[in-house]
Amino acid sequence: MAETGTREDGRTPGDGDLLRPAPDGAVAGHPADASPQDRSPQDGSPAGDGERRRPGIGEGPGRLIVSLYGLFTVAAGSRSIYQLIAQYDRAPLAYLLSAVAAVVYAFILVTLVRGGESARRIGIACCALELAGVLVVGTLTIVTPSLFHDQTVWSYYGADYLFIPLVLPITGILWLRRAGAATTAA
Repeated sequence: MAETGTREDGRTPGDGDLLRPAPDGAVAGHPADASPQDRSPQDGSPAGDGERRRPGIGEGPGRLIVSLYGLFTVAAGSRSIYQLIAQYDRAPLAYLLSAVAAVVYAFILVTLVRGGESARRIGIACCALELAGVLVVGTLTIVTPSLFHDQTVWSYYGADYLFIPLVLPITGILWLRRAGAATTAA
């Protein structure tokens, strides 16, 4: 049996590698096995005694946000591609807005996964753009429904999607601001 924390070929496990259990039953190389002094904050500086590391942008509750943005990127993107190809003449404005929503979701997804200060700032701007889009399109679908001959992701404030398009950018902004405050405080 290879020593704890190494693979059968002798290399140290990296991200995505399957880890084998250590002799004591713990998973070798698992972050929970690291002692507090071995853990470091998101910026890579050594952690001090008793200091707890806050989750990064895509960690902890951020993983749910990342998952939802991934799901909405695929859902809005595939829906808009189909509608633009097969039904463009029926409601071009609605289908183009769904495509724009998919692109915004993709940008936010990339910034959440990438992390870092510049990605965080771009993510906040994209979330604000998304929120503005949801509010404008949602209001227009109520005030002037004849403008939209078919639903978009943002129609009626995302009612067809359980209002997640309305709540998600607010949650995203709050999470990204929290992550920025965590790195500023560190």
